[in-house]
Formats: sequence, C-alpha cells, structure tokens
Amino acid sequence: MYFPLMNHTRAMACAVGLLASLAPSISPAQTYPTKTIRMIVPFAAGGNTDIIARIVAPEMGKLFGQQIIIDNRGGAGSIIGTEIAARSPADGYTLITVSAAHVINPAMIKKLPYDSIKDFTAISMIADVPTALVVHPALPVKTVKEFTALARARPGQITYSTGGRGTVGHLAGELFSSIEKVKLIHVPYKSTGLSVIDLLAGHVQTQFSSLPVVIQYVRSGKLRMVAQTGKTRSPAVKEVPTMLEAGIKDFVVSSGFGMFAPAGTPRPVVDRVHGTLIAALGNPTVRDALGGQGADPVGSTPEAFAEFTRSEIDKWIKVVRVAGIQPE
Repeated sequence: MYFPLMNHTRAMACAVGLLASLAPSISPAQTYPTKTIRMIVPFAAGGNTDIIARIVAPEMGKLFGQQIIIDNRGGAGSIIGTEIAARSPADGYTLITVSAAHVINPAMIKKLPYDSIKDFTAISMIADVPTALVVHPALPVKTVKEFTALARARPGQITYSTGGRGTVGHLAGELFSSIEKVKLIHVPYKSTGLSVIDLLAGHVQTQFSSLPVVIQYVRSGKLRMVAQTGKTRSPAVKEVPTMLEAGIKDFVVSSGFGMFAPAGTPRPVVDRVHGTLIAALGNPTVRDALGGQGADPVGSTPEAFAEFTRSEIDKWIKVVRVAGIQPE
C-alpha cells in the first residue's frame, strides 16, 4: 500500500535534520551574557575591593546589556568568598574581584580550601593601589638611605604599624628588613584605621601604608613620605621617589586589584569579559572615580595577570620563609 503523505513527511524531517547538522552551532559563549552576572567581593562592603568593584561593575553592565550584581562574601581574610567563587560554575556568570590578599594568603595560610592559581581563570588586573613608606615627622629621616642608616643604628627600636598580621603593610616591612638587613618591630592593629591613628600620635614611628590611606596626612604635614613602592611614581605624588629609584633593588610592593572567573571558563567568555572590562576602564568617568580612590587603572591581558599572580605568590612565600613567619 502506498502512503505518499507519510513519505513526504519523512523526507521533510530528514531534510530538516540534515540542514540542522550542517548549520554552525551557536555556543553559549557567542550569546553571553544572557542574564545577570554575579560579582563576588570577598570582603564586607565599604573596603577598597568593594569600592573598586562598584566603580567598574555598572559600566561593564551597560556594555554587556546585563546587570552585574555585587555579592559581598566577607570573612577569613577573603577566603570564604574566594572559595565560593572557586566552586561556582565556570560559565561566566560568576566573577570575583580580589585584592592583594589573594596572593598573600598562600604564604600565610597552611591549607587553603582552594588553589589560588589552578582554581581560577585570570581576566585582568583592574587597578593598582600604590604603597608608601611614611614616618612620623619626629623621626629624623627624609630619604630611604637615612631611614636604613637609622634602623641599623637602632636595631629593634623602630616600630611600624599595620592593619594586622599578613597584610601588605606587614609583609612589606618584612621584605624591607630582609633586603636591607635591619630589624624593624611589627606592631599589628585590628584595623588599618587604628594603626594610622597611633602613627599620627607618635606611638609608632613608621608604616608601609596604602597611598590613599595616608596621602591626606602627608599633604598636611602630619606624616612624611619617604618613598613609594610601585615600579613607577604615582601621579598623585610625583615628587616622591620609588624604592627602586632609591637603590632598593627588587622592592616593588603594591595592592593589585584584579578580576578572575572560575577555572575552566571558556576562552571566548573570558575574552568577552576582558574586552568589556578594558572598555569600562577606558571610560573617563570610571578612570576619574578610580583615581579619586588613589587607584591607578591598569587593564592587563589575562596572560599578564596570570603571570603577575604566580610571581606575587612566589615572592610572598619567599618573604614569609625568610622572615621566619609561621603560616597558620
């Protein structure tokens, strides 16, 4: 028996199937993003990391055509939020903005619940916040050479305050002590604010501090900036030399704020996020807002940011080992 309609239907179905198999498939990366993106900040709201994320996220959202929601997951020195990011799906819908804690924690914590390199895909460094060596005006030094000479003449007598153990300021002090063969005494506080208050009062003599935290006191004469510690001079204090210019080889310390995605995020998605971030950093309003926080916009390639992360982790592990600091 002949069923022309059935044969025609089967033929059409086969043709449609053949065309579908020949048509190029559209990957999720080509349509990304199609929904809201979560940006994890592994600190409480109001800190440097949170501020920087909230400056770039709205502009990126505009360029994406999708909203970026900031998700503050503070605790344990950024470990809690960072673990959440590491365990999230690698689809581009969870990103994380990190601070220098990301590269310092491997040196200070015996067993992290994630691998700071292997569990993440680098996107870019967003901004660099310079660090500076500042002293109380009563300390009779104006240059790094004078500071080193005084520290050698008074071993174990010069104190430096920080916002706590394992902070950038703490390890910067240990790095300086190691390179210059001096003995500075670390005085940790519960917060950066408290550490600056006692420095201003003269209860401690010096500090390796984030530039935005102390710049106003330097300009008012309440503190003296001896050197800054970036590779180049910050536009905010062009008159102050870097440690490198002062002859302290390999002394480069800054707080790099960067963006990661979970490991395994497809490269097309990574490129889309990276390109959008770079475009956002090119916006004058965004750049001005970052500059107002004392942050220098960067915008590196994923490869350069991955290499920076590896080299910084190696550097701080070495500093901690030489200083005899026991990881907790």
